[in-house]
Amino acid sequence: MNIGVIFAGGLGTRMHSKDKPKQFLDIYNKPVIIHTLEHFENCPDIDAVVIACVEDWISVLNEMLARFRIEKVKKIVPGGKTGQMSIYNALCAAEEISNGERSIALIHDGVRPLISSDLLSQNIECVKKYGSCVTTGVVVETIVVVDEKESIINIPNRVDCRVAKAPESFWLDEILSAERDAIGKGHINAYDSCCLMNEYGYKLHMLDGPIENIKITTPDDIYLMRAYLEKRENAQIYGF
Repeated sequence: MNIGVIFAGGLGTRMHSKDKPKQFLDIYNKPVIIHTLEHFENCPDIDAVVIACVEDWISVLNEMLARFRIEKVKKIVPGGKTGQMSIYNALCAAEEISNGERSIALIHDGVRPLISSDLLSQNIECVKKYGSCVTTGVVVETIVVVDEKESIINIPNRVDCRVAKAPESFWLDEILSAERDAIGKGHINAYDSCCLMNEYGYKLHMLDGPIENIKITTPDDIYLMRAYLEKRENAQIYGF
């Protein structure tokens, strides 16, 4: 099986939204998380989706899934106290619905809606060929490495650099093995899954994704998302 593993367990404090977590904010009359889920729903290579959600919002999410006819979501579980634990809870749900079949997990932010069905299919093929797939973004500015005193200690060639984005896709049994070992040792704050898999010695393969694959984190990102959606709409209407 190919299973979308969506984590939407955060409260989005950087968004400064008073009424709801950022994944439930409406953009173009549709919640951000629904924009995200529609790509998984419409991708023929995705068999199922599981979601780790803010516990108090699970009933709201269920209503949204019905209203927007998202049918591939098979299980919703409460998010954890860290991002890593939210991902782990969703991975465990994916393990349950895989029913022993070796599966690919496509781990994705609920607030990263500007992807495509093609990108999901490319992730799946990449895992089958290389064993992993980390969706990346091309670096367009110079990167500097600093020390604890904020002194620049290295300036890598940006041609050799990428920004890790999502989805991050792995064989489900392998990412769960790494997660369980890390959690058993008290390590529950991995920045993201590719960091954890790198720490456990797995070879990681990259796939450059679309430039608009942004994460909705701050109010400025809402304006960017609207602009990108308008651009897509204009391309459909006017052909540019």
